[in-house]
Amino acid sequence: MAIRWNHLSTACRLPGTHGRHESSHQQHFLAPPRRPNPHHPLTPNAVPSSSARQLIESGAIRPIPPREAASAVVDGDYVMLDIRPEWEREKARVAGSLHVPLFVEDRDNGPLTLLKKWVHFGYIGLWTGQNFTTLNSDFVEQVEAVVPDKDARILVACGEGLRSMMAASKLYDHGYRNLGWLAGGFNRSKDSDFPDVEGAEKLQYATIGGASYFFLQLLILLQAVGKE
Repeated sequence: MAIRWNHLSTACRLPGTHGRHESSHQQHFLAPPRRPNPHHPLTPNAVPSSSARQLIESGAIRPIPPREAASAVVDGDYVMLDIRPEWEREKARVAGSLHVPLFVEDRDNGPLTLLKKWVHFGYIGLWTGQNFTTLNSDFVEQVEAVVPDKDARILVACGEGLRSMMAASKLYDHGYRNLGWLAGGFNRSKDSDFPDVEGAEKLQYATIGGASYFFLQLLILLQAVGKE
């Protein structure tokens, strides 16, 4: 998902170095900061801030791997909050999950935005099938409308784990204290992790679109033929 370049400058800063070193006890699913790839649809603004990572590392936000997510919802009284954009959720979604997108389609038709959209389509959109997006300025208010109780347990989820990390950090800053984060996102899930899934695609493939989607389907077909 491509993200409008001039947003999140205050909400999401690139992790600084400044002589600091990662703890040797860092959780294995929190990869060390990487140099942003200018052609990746989630950079530069979807890189989680250092504060978001620190909240998870400290335990203020609970990391929950996909294999434990279903039981956390059923037995742990968590409600799943899917923060993916609508076009990803339409492909596959966990039944009963709530939906408030952190990013929405950018409908600005100003000259600069149109130029960015043209570049995005040429370098990213054609391959990934992702729309040009911008931060949902009403995200927190919309979450408060569907989950007004800030003591409620909320498991924040997205496709790859980066957007949900950002969303959980924003919700924490606005008073939500019983937050979980789907570590690695739906992309890391297996078919058995979420038994009740709606939509035509698998959860782990819902973020894939464009030419890359057809390439994936070809690989799946070749893999199936190879097993016969």
